[in-house]
Amino acid sequence: MIYDHLLIRYGELTTKGANRAEMEQLLERNVRRALSGWPEVRVTRSQQRIVVQLNGAPVDATLQKLQQVFGISSISPVAVAPLNLEAIQQKAVEVAKRELMDKSTFKVEARRGYKDFPLDSPALQKAVGAAILRALPHIRVDVHRPEVVIEVDIRKSAAYVYPSRVPGLGGFPVGMSGKGLVLLSGGIDSPVAAWKAMKRGLALELVHFHSFPFTSERAQQKVEDLAAVLTTWAGPMKLHLVSVTAIQSEIQRAAPEGLRTILLRRMMVRAASRIADEVGAGALVTGDSLGQVASQTLPALNAVDRATEHTILRPLIAEDKLEIIELAKRMGTYDISILPFDDCCSLFAPKHPKTHPKLRDIERAEARMDVESLIAEAVASREEKWVLADEALGASASYR
Repeated sequence: MIYDHLLIRYGELTTKGANRAEMEQLLERNVRRALSGWPEVRVTRSQQRIVVQLNGAPVDATLQKLQQVFGISSISPVAVAPLNLEAIQQKAVEVAKRELMDKSTFKVEARRGYKDFPLDSPALQKAVGAAILRALPHIRVDVHRPEVVIEVDIRKSAAYVYPSRVPGLGGFPVGMSGKGLVLLSGGIDSPVAAWKAMKRGLALELVHFHSFPFTSERAQQKVEDLAAVLTTWAGPMKLHLVSVTAIQSEIQRAAPEGLRTILLRRMMVRAASRIADEVGAGALVTGDSLGQVASQTLPALNAVDRATEHTILRPLIAEDKLEIIELAKRMGTYDISILPFDDCCSLFAPKHPKTHPKLRDIERAEARMDVESLIAEAVASREEKWVLADEALGASASYR
């Protein structure tokens, strides 16, 4: 196997100054977690790179796993050579013979991260290119539009030779930005919001509000499946299942129909804030997109914000619905989200919700309810479970 290592690069982390070492350690830990299924793999960190020594682990499968790790800008399967010119040339020829079988042009790009290496980058490029031309006389150099670019990266411990860079997810390592609590419905938007929050470095716990027995067990399973898909990028997650049946009954009794959705959302945020305090989450995360539905107008969002002291992060706030759907499809959550099992919001949605609710009307309706007792009862009803990636049921197949 010519490519026996993977070279991992990270982008935004390199701009983070004094905190960079801690962030690199976090990324290294996340890489180790992603590759834990291959105990033979060895992961090391040096000179703003993470190097994965495969030791026989499959290149394609490990590469695919690393493409699901936030904080990585690109990955290259690499051939490793000791730090002498002859060995580097030999390894570059091996790479060229593999990659140029049906190609006719190439160029060499060299980087000398280890400055004690005797040749500078231009001289190394020339020497490696000459060796390849001697071994493969039917090909030629094209510095402007080469079919293959063979890169040589000189590091303190070794030289890495490779022909490609596979894009990573970018962003920050999960956990770098603290912890958030996602209000996870069974819809399209909230899983995508969770994914975007993870990309900015948030570790997540999830909370789902249900109205059992009015919502079915299949609706809950749908949410657990969505949560299982999300664990692909961050490992096991804790899911909190909270009943709002009593809250909805009281809202129906005490409030005008047009305010029921916004009142329920304020109750959910209050309950989520209690849970966030317990689990050490610094923010709530929702799938709101400005103006998408009646409860996501500016007055409605402002009314929800007033119900909590926690920051509410809305990663999708300026996203178009078609953009959200496209990302949901790429993530693998879309086919699960569109399954026809109502959540508590859609089941009790009013026919004519207020799009510009006034805070005084909302507070007047809440004054007719024992808000504190309702929130305490909802939080006390909570069930907790850990969701693992291998628990994902796989789109809609399990429901047929």
